[in-house]
Amino acid sequence: QVQLVESGGGLVQAGGSLRLSCATSRSIFSFNAMAWYRQAPGKQREAVADITSGVTNYADSVKGRFTISRDNAKNTLYLQMNSLKPEDTAVYYCYAAATGHGSRSVYWGQGTQVTVSS
Repeated sequence: QVQLVESGGGLVQAGGSLRLSCATSRSIFSFNAMAWYRQAPGKQREAVADITSGVTNYADSVKGRFTISRDNAKNTLYLQMNSLKPEDTAVYYCYAAATGHGSRSVYWGQGTQVTVSS
């Protein structure tokens, strides 16, 4: 059983910062890729940032403002969000994928709400 638990969401003013955490129930070395997604009301879920084989990728909308990182000792993935904008308001989800034996397993957290006020 794999469990991903997000935390750190909340209400913040525009221009402020917030750090999201994703605690995993097993070593993050078990995953080929980990990522943060978000979904705003009325919009599709979109990838915000991911880290795969040591390489990070960011959506254009968050480049220069968000940073994805991990703490292997704590089995935790982070998303540091700076210079937040109202359009960043969404439910943020932790994602992890593992590939092996000809199949790919995908895991999702329950999500954490981020609200950025004007």
